[in-house]
Amino acid sequence: MGYLLGVIGNPIKHTLSPWIHQQFMKETGINGIYRPYEIKEEELKESFDTFRRMNVDGFNVTIPFKETVIRYTDDLDPRARAIGAVNTVVNQYGTWTGYNTDGRGYIRSLKQSFPELDTSVKSVLLIGAGGAARGIYDAMNQEAFPVIDIANRTRERAEGLLDIREAHVNTTLYTLKEAEQNLHQYDLIIQTTSIGMAPNDGMMPLQLQTLRQNTIVSDIIYNPIETCFLKTAKEKGAKIHYGHGMLLYQAALAFELWTGRSIHPGYLLQELEQKLKGGSSC
Repeated sequence: MGYLLGVIGNPIKHTLSPWIHQQFMKETGINGIYRPYEIKEEELKESFDTFRRMNVDGFNVTIPFKETVIRYTDDLDPRARAIGAVNTVVNQYGTWTGYNTDGRGYIRSLKQSFPELDTSVKSVLLIGAGGAARGIYDAMNQEAFPVIDIANRTRERAEGLLDIREAHVNTTLYTLKEAEQNLHQYDLIIQTTSIGMAPNDGMMPLQLQTLRQNTIVSDIIYNPIETCFLKTAKEKGAKIHYGHGMLLYQAALAFELWTGRSIHPGYLLQELEQKLKGGSSC
């Protein structure tokens, strides 16, 4: 009997997670099944009960359940507790434990693309203050970045991230308009909102007139793989980091939690990119 794994969310029919984990199983010689489950919020408890009866080994959690799923877990990893969001649930001898691999997966994908990151990046701007931003901000706090500023439509929403700030990190909160005027001071800019995601792929969270050349510009959106935000940044001479890397590396961390088998997923980056390639309406 192989592993029983899956992902819950809504909508979820276009998810690439089954393909990614099938590749991981093939690479490690592990037998198993990974299935998508599109459910409604009122079906969360019932889904947990069903998974328990099926003795499912674990599952991923995606939009919009990363926060609400917490109430149905038995335990939380300390980082998931601090972040307040779960993207991976592991069945540990009948105990359902929630983890969050998004932030660590993002950092790993970024370092895969830019090995010089630790020495070249001193100042970071994080755009957005939602669940994805919270996970990435937490993971970056565990690194050696001295300045991690946050830009959001409202400062009040961004203030919620400060409760996980580490003492060695300096963070200033800005509105999007304020951040637009000061992009030249950042070595790394990370776009974490859903602005620019298909079908609204012509939109940008802020304008890039003050962006300087050779800044690393990252967008966690992977549909389209080249957002208008990234396309514009590239035209201005920025170094680009695509969102499918985070998708792949957070999946690898989840796979390790379920199976105990570590995997280096960089070999799949190009094939995943080809699966996601498409035109930009920017």
